[in-house]
Amino acid sequence: MSTTYQIDTATSRATPTPAPMKRLTVPAIKRRKFGGKTDEPLVMLTAYTARQAQLLDPHCDLLLVGDSLGQVIYGLPSTLAVTLDMMCAHGAAVVRGSFHALVVIDMPFGSYEASPEQAFTSASRVLAETGAAAVKLEGGEAMAETIRFLTERGIPVMAHVGLTPQAVNALGGYAARGKSQEEHAKIVADGRAVSDAGAFAVVIEGVLEPIAVALTQTLDIPTIGIGASAKCDGQVLVTEDMLGMFERTARFVKRYDDLATRISEAVATYADEVRSRSFPTADQTYRAKT
Repeated sequence: MSTTYQIDTATSRATPTPAPMKRLTVPAIKRRKFGGKTDEPLVMLTAYTARQAQLLDPHCDLLLVGDSLGQVIYGLPSTLAVTLDMMCAHGAAVVRGSFHALVVIDMPFGSYEASPEQAFTSASRVLAETGAAAVKLEGGEAMAETIRFLTERGIPVMAHVGLTPQAVNALGGYAARGKSQEEHAKIVADGRAVSDAGAFAVVIEGVLEPIAVALTQTLDIPTIGIGASAKCDGQVLVTEDMLGMFERTARFVKRYDDLATRISEAVATYADEVRSRSFPTADQTYRAKT
């Protein structure tokens, strides 16, 4: 059952609504698994700007400020060049533009892998500068110690296993993971390790369905699928992908609209009207009152 409420989309956290809604919390998200409410999956989308957050917030349980912004916003070839400064700036904008969803911010490549102490320094900066509730980091068993270190010090962590884009060079590409028995077992072990370390949820990306099903059935934390299985406890997509903003998307993306075509058509109409001097009209022109 979805929740219906009204929100003034002309405002943000910088100019609060008259009756701000209570934002979802990490314990509330965890209870969606512990409470057995898997008939109401968690809804998660990426967001990078305040206005985008305002539009997505009424419909989502979680908003992910993903390092995918490197490709979506900055036109980078991968997520590897994304910086903490980028994540903090966009994360703060998304927090200002939302009231309901729990905001999670990706830890960029190179900001947490060296040691648990490095991860704490980076994550604490992200949460302090943005007001977000949690961070997300990639990796399974290798990152369990870091996840435990962060969670024991009050930093909620969402984990990410399976296809991990920050490790694309080591993985050799973006192909689905878990095709061999060895890799299948490794991903399942990764999921169990991050759960045992204290992660409050785990993203499972680009894996064969039996892996996602096994993790969803055995872990005590919510699983959020992206190219995994409808049987996960929730789903996440890059918003621009599902809205049809790009010509090329992964196989697991469903396009719910074709905004690229609609935007192109609208801009073409504007350009034609400017060149023909049919815009602006009297309705868009200031005149002295008589």
